[in-house]
Amino acid sequence: MSERKSAISQAQSYREIGEFWDAHDVTEYWDATEPVEFEVDIQSEVRYCALESTLAHKVSEIAWQRGVSVETLVNLWVRDRVAEELPQVTET
Repeated sequence: MSERKSAISQAQSYREIGEFWDAHDVTEYWDATEPVEFEVDIQSEVRYCALESTLAHKVSEIAWQRGVSVETLVNLWVRDRVAEELPQVTET
């Protein structure tokens, strides 16, 4: 990477880039921009919890019967149980 962090602002640091764009509008520099493509992968944080093998098979069977994924079923069950245990906690 070159010493400059920004081609438009000629800034040397991310702080300088921020200060530059706080004072300027991208429409002032539209001709200096170029199209880019990128992907954004928005997912919830995932935590894994081990299940006893026999229990995991039973949960898989119930999920299959209900036509949902194991993850969806377990999340629904845990959400309901947490609501029972901690009714003051609001859903996010």
